[in-house]
Amino acid sequence: MENKISELIAQKISNRIKMFAVLVDPGNTNAEKAGQIAAMAQITSPDFILVGGSLLMADNMEACIAAIRNNCDIPIVIFPGSTMQVSSLADAILFLSLISGRNAEMLIGNHVIAAPMLRNSGIEVIPTGYLLIESGKLTSAHYMSNTTPIPRGKDDIAVCTAVAGEMLGLQAIYMDAGSGAENPVTGSMISNVKANISVPLFVGGGIRTPDRAALACESGADIVVAGNIFEKSPSLMKEMISAIQTLNMNKG
Repeated sequence: MENKISELIAQKISNRIKMFAVLVDPGNTNAEKAGQIAAMAQITSPDFILVGGSLLMADNMEACIAAIRNNCDIPIVIFPGSTMQVSSLADAILFLSLISGRNAEMLIGNHVIAAPMLRNSGIEVIPTGYLLIESGKLTSAHYMSNTTPIPRGKDDIAVCTAVAGEMLGLQAIYMDAGSGAENPVTGSMISNVKANISVPLFVGGGIRTPDRAALACESGADIVVAGNIFEKSPSLMKEMISAIQTLNMNKG
């Protein structure tokens, strides 16, 4: 890409523009469906397409990214669930460090293994502090990471964790209730975290309606992420993006 993903994000934040990312999980999406989602994205124009998941039952991540690339020109960012989720076909990767947990493999172990592959891939690496937030049910991310999520009512823990991540040099914070979350991250927690950090804030998990997407943005999220819902209700992609675009038009 002509501009780095991190630069595009910083520019939009400086202009007070909220962003939306579509998440494609290769674990439950084949290349054909990924291409269909990409074709819809080409029409509705989300800011980014994230690709990745906690558990891949089939080795089709590369095929999914290729199908997305062939059907749209939206920037592709890997949202890795393991060290194997690396592809030179993407534009960037969120290099996730699970700072809300105490699993050493998710904090640094997997990163050591992935580092040579990432360097050889040539894609942009965005160091990102990943916070799992309790959502009312056990999600794949919670189970696979073998960590305890931050309780949804404990804004202070989330704030201190995010601030520590930024102090360690991480360039973004991602708050996630997890795939299939019963409840999204609360507006209060989003607001309090955003008020205490200066890096971009991603928020995902449990965002199934335009109102929830808009609320996350209004609360302070810079980039709202949604994905699984579009396989069941494709029209929601346009509705969610429209809700955020309305916020952007009314930002003055």
